[in-house]
Amino acid sequence: MLWTQAKDLQKQIQRLWDRGIILNSLLCDKPVFPIRLLLKTPTSKELSENFDQVRQWISSLQDIKSLRLEMKTIQHRILGENQVPAAIWLDSLDDAIKILRVKNDVQTFSELIALTKKNHPALIDWIKNHCIKTWQLAEAWPKLLDVIDWIKRNPNSGIYLRQVDIPGIDSKFIEHHRKILTTLLDLSLPDSAIKQHATGARHFAQRYGFQGKPTRVRFRILDPDIQLIPGNCQDLTVSHAAFSQLDENPQIKTQLKTLIITENEINFLVFPEMQHSMVIFGAGYGFEFLSNVSWLSQLNIYYWGDIDTHGFAILDQLRAKLPHTTSILMDEKTLLDHRSFWELEHKPSIRELTKLSPKENQLYHNLINNTFADKLRLEQERIGYAYVLAALTEKIGCTL
Repeated sequence: MLWTQAKDLQKQIQRLWDRGIILNSLLCDKPVFPIRLLLKTPTSKELSENFDQVRQWISSLQDIKSLRLEMKTIQHRILGENQVPAAIWLDSLDDAIKILRVKNDVQTFSELIALTKKNHPALIDWIKNHCIKTWQLAEAWPKLLDVIDWIKRNPNSGIYLRQVDIPGIDSKFIEHHRKILTTLLDLSLPDSAIKQHATGARHFAQRYGFQGKPTRVRFRILDPDIQLIPGNCQDLTVSHAAFSQLDENPQIKTQLKTLIITENEINFLVFPEMQHSMVIFGAGYGFEFLSNVSWLSQLNIYYWGDIDTHGFAILDQLRAKLPHTTSILMDEKTLLDHRSFWELEHKPSIRELTKLSPKENQLYHNLINNTFADKLRLEQERIGYAYVLAALTEKIGCTL
């Protein structure tokens, strides 16, 4: 029979817990209980055809402790007057606790509420809407509040997270909980203590006034006549700040004419000697720093990425920083010339790109529309080396 059984009621109450409704009753301004549970009862036909089973079913419901069974009187044409279940109710938080056996969990949550109300009342409204999330963070919650306390007392500290000295809390804890801390700090701090432009997990430190880990640029000087350090190896890695000041070097200022950005490390390493040229090991979608490097506007900029939807999306983003960027080896001819190396792009990008040239845009939409093959991509390292050298000579015109 499909009549509601004890296990069905248990599942209903568990769903109330999972949705946060039971814990929310500790915070809600309006009464949450009593809660009427779903009850599927026998039809009149089932009552007459399965009377003994119905009686057993009623008895099983009456045996359930901590739930209130509401009965009603019906007049059956064959069985006469009978009392049958009309509704079943979960009357209180205590009843829910007994049924789910969550006394310790509720007690822990109550303590978290009390601690938060005392020290960070601005977070209570968030907790009301995220009771289960808060309960799941029970072990970490007091430490999270301690971190918020420290940052409120030390806004825009300008130090590294590693230098934050809070008893029982290290920088790994803060880094591990960046996502939830971002939510809670945004609710707790004044606007003056938040750098609104710094978004995303990797900008957590900057957003709350800490010193961010310096990001770096790796590049190779391809012209043997330009030497930034003594010796033949000109494969260098510097901070973005140092990179932005490279034009203070007379050789860079007077001799460097061309910059190439490539996304593949091996391609970066095997670039040939080229007059007046430098190659950067690319940063994927991370080109924010380039907009602060004023001397790049004086160079010829070339970008070489994969021929796939993400390659063109990266090119589009780069052009937002450096509009005069030219793509190389990202054209239809290169794609068709390497048909035997085509692969599958598992998660294509399908957003509209506004900074591609007409030919780039056509190829991008051909990839989206599977014109040549389904979810097609050609990785840049698949292109033959001789083919690359010929393209560099033709497109860039530097002496090899």
